[in-house]
Order: sequence, then structure tokens, then C-alpha cells
Amino acid sequence: MFVIIGWVVALACVFGVFVAHGGNIGVVLKALPFEMTTIFGAAIGAFLVNNQMGVIKSTVAGVAQCFKGSKINKQHYMELLTLLYEILQKARKEGLMAIESDVEEPEKSAVFKRFPTILADHHLMEFVTDYMRMMVSGNLNAHEIESLMDSEIDTHHHEAHAPVAALQRMAGGLPAFGIVAAVLGVVNTMGSVGQPPAVLGGMIGAALVGTFLGIFLAYGFVEPLAGLLDQKVDEAGKSYQCIKVTLLASMQGYSPAVAIEFGRKVLYSTDRPSFQELEKQVKGKK
Repeated sequence: MFVIIGWVVALACVFGVFVAHGGNIGVVLKALPFEMTTIFGAAIGAFLVNNQMGVIKSTVAGVAQCFKGSKINKQHYMELLTLLYEILQKARKEGLMAIESDVEEPEKSAVFKRFPTILADHHLMEFVTDYMRMMVSGNLNAHEIESLMDSEIDTHHHEAHAPVAALQRMAGGLPAFGIVAAVLGVVNTMGSVGQPPAVLGGMIGAALVGTFLGIFLAYGFVEPLAGLLDQKVDEAGKSYQCIKVTLLASMQGYSPAVAIEFGRKVLYSTDRPSFQELEKQVKGKK
């Protein structure tokens, strides 16, 4: 919603002020289809050359996510922390081997089934179950598991930021493609030097629209999308940090109630449930 509102505000302010100052919007509109095809088409072509297929697909999916509301909120973290509390509480009461079946087949686990939103997130569930499986095996200590977690989170961070970098590179190239379109317009104008001054003026104006469009598309549309996607990636990464801190606290001997408090503390203040809210949620599920 805010993406659309932001674009409407940008368009209204730029073109509205142009018209209000007596600008001839007809020149812009006449040149717009040709200049847009040249600039955006060249940018898309460069984007395809510059990125592997996985990054291209991730970028398309990421751009689509920018137009949707975020699934990462306070309720998401409350569900995640409650799930961790329940599975750790079961391990504490019945022993680590008691959660082996839950970890191996979470889709059949009575504990995991109570949290369908978390269960539906394949990557998050894989992260949880992989490290709980290591905890059950007992072959690795807390420091070794922490090192593995850090490596996986770092890999996930770089992979998730690839679409952001792709959009930023595209935004960086758009002004240059705008100059290319403008130069082509000037070349076209120079080939028509015998035309009346009014016609030549219109052709030069149309050529300059290319420079304008390249800059406007870069900093008014593509770069803001990259920034928003970057925020969404960082937001999603907090779930992995939360799981990491909670499981490590449990491995170091803290009770499940204290372990989830460790996890709660790493969350951003805008999405972090209060101690009382989380305690009420845990007791309610229990």
C-alpha cells in the first residue's frame, strides 16, 4: 500500500509542479513510450545478463513481496518463541530423546502442529529441526553448534541480499541508459536540422526526456524498492537469530522460560513482545 502511495506522491509532485510552472506535458507524454522502452528495456536486458537465474527468480519474488504486508510481526515471534518453549520444555522433562520423533517428522508432531504458521515456513523449520537434531545426537558442544549457526545465518544473509544487490545495480545503471536514450534523441535531431525551430525544439525536448526518465526511474522507483526489500530481508533474518540465541541458552543449561527470554531480547523493539505478553502466551498454550 505505502509503495503505491509513495509512487503516486512522487509522480504528482514531479509532473504536477512541471505543469503548474507552464511545462508542456504533451512533449513528455509523446516521448514517454519510446524513451521508456529504450531505457527500461536496456535496463532489463542488462539485469538478465548480470544475474544468474536463481537471483532473477528471487528478485521477482522479492519485488512481489514489497507490495504485500509483512508476515514478520509480534504475533509471529510469540508463536515462534512459544514453539521453542514447548519443545525445550518437553526435552527438559522427558529427556532429549523424547523430542527425536518431533524433530525428525515435525509435520506429524503434536507440538509442531499447534503452530501451523511456523510449520509452513520451510526454511525456518529446517533451521530449527537441524540444530535440535544435533542437540539430540549430543556429538557437538554449544560452541561448535554456535559456529555452525553463524556460518549458516551468514550464508542465508548473503543469499537473501542477492536480489537487493541486483536491484541496486539496476538502479545505478538507469541514469546511464537515460543518457544513452538522450544521445540517440540528439542524433535524431541532428539528422533533421532542416526542420523549423519549433519542430527541432520539440525533438530536443523529447531527447532530454530520456535523461529525466533514467534518473527518475532510478531514484524514484527502483532504488526505493531495493531499500524496502533490504529491510524485509533483515526483518526475516531476525527469526534465525532468535532461534539461535534460544537454543544456545538451552544448551548452556538455562530453563526453557529463561531461554526464550534470551531469544526475545534480540528482536527489534517494534516487533518484540513484552515479558508479560510472552508469559501469557506460553501459559495459554500450556
